[in-house]
Amino acid sequence: MVDTGLSDSAREVFTALAGHGRATRPQLAASCGLSKPTVSAAVAELEAGGLVERSGTSHGATGRSAAVYRLGPAAGYALAVDRGSTQVAFRAVSLDGQVLDEGHTDDPASADTMIRTALRRRDGSGPLRAVVAAVSDVVSPDGTGDPETAGRVRASTASLGLPPGTTVFTENNVNCGAIAELHEGSNDSRDTFVYLQVGFGIGAGVVVGGRLLRGANGAAGEVARLAYPWADDLPAGREALEARLGSPGLLRRVRARWSDAHGPVPDSAAALFALAGEAHPLAAELVAEHSAEVGKLAASICAVLDPGLVILGGGVGTNPLLLRGIVDTIDALSWPTEVIASRLGDRATLVGAAHIAREQGIRDAVTAS
Repeated sequence: MVDTGLSDSAREVFTALAGHGRATRPQLAASCGLSKPTVSAAVAELEAGGLVERSGTSHGATGRSAAVYRLGPAAGYALAVDRGSTQVAFRAVSLDGQVLDEGHTDDPASADTMIRTALRRRDGSGPLRAVVAAVSDVVSPDGTGDPETAGRVRASTASLGLPPGTTVFTENNVNCGAIAELHEGSNDSRDTFVYLQVGFGIGAGVVVGGRLLRGANGAAGEVARLAYPWADDLPAGREALEARLGSPGLLRRVRARWSDAHGPVPDSAAALFALAGEAHPLAAELVAEHSAEVGKLAASICAVLDPGLVILGGGVGTNPLLLRGIVDTIDALSWPTEVIASRLGDRATLVGAAHIAREQGIRDAVTAS
């Protein structure tokens, strides 16, 4: 990357304007804690580079007017890509947070074509500043994964036709969900909570004081690695808890207990929960048992972190029947803890990845040409 040579004040003003979307120079001065002359000089510097532009005029109560500014065409945009277990999705966002384009497909073979087409639609939107790929692997605090993860990410983005030199960042998919909940989710502005994703696998994103808790290895919240089972006669296995609580494990238990008398065996967790909602006796029993087991995991997390709030996400986690069992189990085993389902649903990973991509894009815009 080549340093833009922007002054520190211009960088501050650009970052503030990206947060506001639109603002006058007095508003930017108040936001940045800079003098009005300094902000005027910074705005002029940014205008000269096409990073900001005038978008109108604001009229105050005294009749005085002030120019309103927004990000300019050279600011560019950022891209988030979520290659999940059941679908691939993308979202392109401007650096002031506007959604420019998004899409998803259940057919992985068509995903690259979908994203390449979207990138061509962005011609004229300025430079692509950053790409964030959501992955199911642990990502270390410096933003890198292990070599195998990095290789998979490079392979998955090589066919997208990204502009030369585009930096691709990775982030754990559950951490992306937690970031989404922090900024756009269901947490009623609370800055400490656990986002517990229950679906094909399980994982937790931990937010404390408005910051994502990563841990020394980037593995905070990797609850799949909890020692399980904890029993005298059974050895604990690596990721045995995820094998038990993920959707494949649930469906194995369903098939083991289902008979012809119960009707067609559910072929997905969603189908099982739908039958339980219709009061199918065995389906309701299996869902209640599964909810209680996930509730034990949630209670264990609460015993360590006492977050006060657990937000359930993932393909299974947002189901109301799961919520009920988890609430009952936490009430019986742990401290008073609110449990809610994510309003973002299966969009949480992509929303969070887009937020991270935008932040990375802002950094790129003020440090590189």
